Amino acid sequence: MPKSQDRCQEIREETRSKILKDSMLYFAKNGFAGTKISDLAKHIGIGQGTLYIYFKSKEELFREIFALTNNRKDIEDLKALMRLPISAKKKIRKLSSRIMSRLIQDDVYAAKVALNSQMMFEQNNFISAETTYQSTLYRITEKMIRQGQKEGSVVEGLPVKLADYYWGVVYLYALKKLFTTEYEMISDVDLARVLLKDKQKRD
Repeated sequence: MPKSQDRCQEIREETRSKILKDSMLYFAKNGFAGTKISDLAKHIGIGQGTLYIYFKSKEELFREIFALTNNRKDIEDLKALMRLPISAKKKIRKLSSRIMSRLIQDDVYAAKVALNSQMMFEQNNFISAETTYQSTLYRITEKMIRQGQKEGSVVEGLPVKLADYYWGVVYLYALKKLFTTEYEMISDVDLARVLLKDKQKRD
């Protein structure tokens, strides 16, 4: 019995959704430059020609994945946290708790972190590094670090380098979450210790 038009549309949407999700994970692991369409299609479990039915090129597929991962809500949440009338130490602990909770529970979030970090490394010509999701997070994190340094709760050092170090640790554990079966995830307290001077006191 032939499939109905509605069912055919459902199948197309399901296939497209699978391509996007599986490609997101593959790009996160291999980067844009390290991804070949033939290998990607094999990883997804579809023919290369089928992939081209949905996306005309690797660039088009990557742009769509980038749009999906470039979640403004994360940035708005961080801006809202930065505006709270609390110490930088508490802000860093809240941020670290949110990040680790999401990394543990959500593979898509882990892929987003990994993919955006890859974007910064590669600085592809077709997407400006200045507009990437991750660089905005860095700038807001720098402000939080400066506040903490003024308050005396954050370690000494250039805020831009400390922000890079902090998100580098997040990136490492995002990769571990996605691509290793045996690993020990750090706690939110451990992540906060990347920036905080006081490693024991919990105020």
